[in-house]
Amino acid sequence: MSSTHVLDPLTSAEIASFVSAVRRSDRIGARPRFWGIALDEEKARGTTAGGARPVRLVVMDPDAHAAWEVRGWTAGPDSPAIVELWTDVDHRRPGVSSDEARLIAQAAREHPLIIEALAKRGITDTSLVWVDPESITGFVPDDLADRRLSWGTVWYREFPEDNGYARPVAGLVPILDLDTLDVVRVEDHGVIPMASETGVYTSGTWGPDREVSALDIVQPSGPGFTIDGHEVTWQNWTFRVGFSHREGLVLHDLSYRDGDVVRPVLHRAAVNEMYVPYLDSDPTAYRKNFFDWGEYGAGPLTASLELGCDCLGEIRYFDVDFLDGHGEPQTIVNGICLHEEDDSILWKHVNTRTGSAEVRRSRRLVISSFATVANYDYGFYWSLYQDGSVELEVKLTGIMSVSGIADGETPRSGRMVAPNVQAPTHQHYFAVRLDTAVDGPLNRLVEVHAEPEPDEALNPHGNACIAVETPIASESVGARTADPARALHWRIESESAQNRFGESTAYRLAIKDTAQLHVLPGSVVERKAPFVAKHLWASAFDPEQRFIAGEYPNQGELGDDGVHVWQRADRSLEDERLVLWPVLGVHHFPRPEQWPIMPVDRIGFRLEPDGFFDRNPSLDVPPSQTDHCAPGADHGTHDHGTHDHGTHDHGTHDHGTHDHGAHDQGAHDGQVHAEQQHGHEGGR
Repeated sequence: MSSTHVLDPLTSAEIASFVSAVRRSDRIGARPRFWGIALDEEKARGTTAGGARPVRLVVMDPDAHAAWEVRGWTAGPDSPAIVELWTDVDHRRPGVSSDEARLIAQAAREHPLIIEALAKRGITDTSLVWVDPESITGFVPDDLADRRLSWGTVWYREFPEDNGYARPVAGLVPILDLDTLDVVRVEDHGVIPMASETGVYTSGTWGPDREVSALDIVQPSGPGFTIDGHEVTWQNWTFRVGFSHREGLVLHDLSYRDGDVVRPVLHRAAVNEMYVPYLDSDPTAYRKNFFDWGEYGAGPLTASLELGCDCLGEIRYFDVDFLDGHGEPQTIVNGICLHEEDDSILWKHVNTRTGSAEVRRSRRLVISSFATVANYDYGFYWSLYQDGSVELEVKLTGIMSVSGIADGETPRSGRMVAPNVQAPTHQHYFAVRLDTAVDGPLNRLVEVHAEPEPDEALNPHGNACIAVETPIASESVGARTADPARALHWRIESESAQNRFGESTAYRLAIKDTAQLHVLPGSVVERKAPFVAKHLWASAFDPEQRFIAGEYPNQGELGDDGVHVWQRADRSLEDERLVLWPVLGVHHFPRPEQWPIMPVDRIGFRLEPDGFFDRNPSLDVPPSQTDHCAPGADHGTHDHGTHDHGTHDHGTHDHGTHDHGAHDQGAHDGQVHAEQQHGHEGGR
């Protein structure tokens, strides 16, 4: 029933066993709803593989307006699941499952107030209407403060396969009770003409497809990685693939083999929260500000990659399981993708005196997943490199969340993207959690920036520059701001290990993609997510301080929990178990070229060894073995404009008959799949 390692993702059998134990309690009522189950990771590390595992689950009784966090153990080989502790939770604060969202959307479509408002706009077939329940945190009406609420954005399709997100029903805002599945009231800010232009983006809609030459990725000898359960080994890297309801894809125990020594780098890494505030006063936009992880959950929103070309080459997939809103375990087929990529030049030098050249091509291992959050799609790509670097790239695509606009009006806080359609200005913040383990469990943080040497005796020509180091010794100074103009970065140093120069071994963190909230002081947007005011937070490890925005941010008091609160304890950060919280951000001024679907936008950060190794650790990477790159090859006779590098037409390649699993390295017993994708129904 259990997985082979204590940190493996929970299986459907384990989930079902604990839910069954919870259902035996009469306190949850006849119609309970669920919001997630999670492995208690810190406690699990002290258990034995293959046995019962510690978990925590959130369950609600909507009829009694009650909710609980339940802790206990899954069933083991020789023991039933056990419930140990029930803790009351404010019934308004658990996140909203996709199943609960569908229930309230159906109820809203059938409500007389909504039907009447739609009829004013000439819409009579409510089956073509979408209602997305949105977070109302910070905008709860005073007379409804005791209810578990949401508000709805309303969309219309002209036919079942239409892109409803291209046709907002302007001015219509229902206020929804999630417990009773009722429409409490409807705001109607006036009828505005519907979008007159299609938002369909499927092939052939906007003219014939262009000609694209053949391109394929081929590894005739199979992939360069091996998989044992959820443990992956590639080049000198080893790590474990994990998954959680709140964060989705998780990486555990990243280590690098340096000669005969396996050296830890990260204890844990995951995208911990996503915050998307909209910066427009339009009545159907001003409430839009979401904790997409804390209020909805990345796990259930993870997309299945069964069809398409999300990954190319020799691919391995991991299925993942989660608990749905009805208390049933669900499986996302191909939820996590693993593959190698060519990454251009690793290092190169041409010796013009001897006419010789040495060049190495870089390759990286990519562990990725996609989350579909209603209209937007987000890709999360963790990459490991041969030089010991670790990178996170977030890819933003999908459909912008738009508003209707009246004839002749010009948006002040947005951009026209189609007739009667404007895309509001908004932002995306991604808070990452890094539990560091650089050469051991105890680390410290040092901020480094560049400035001129101030001592004129040491800087007679005025050109000397020094690296100024500032230890971040305690949490009172643990909220930091990036500054690329000063080459500012942070060193995560080992408490004990030193390199051959007598320096503490370290990894360097630099954050290049940041944003600043451009809102008035005291606004809901500012008070809801204080963590976006800084680009890096550092805290001492506490197993109960799991999420940067707090445990239950949905419909809570603004800013009442989270890293900015924990830091008030001013715990030491010197030679401690460190948790770093980088905050990536992008300010999205919409462009017409991002409509009706967005080309991918990319943001991210990079961790690089900084005195961790004594020299370039990739000196052992061999030259490329292809004919045109081999040492001594006659490069002058190759026509690089027409040379066929062995690529194949991915557009015509038969994925149904090509066996991508032929080089199966043993990934998780029956959960390795040929490269396919289909959509996992989710969203708010």
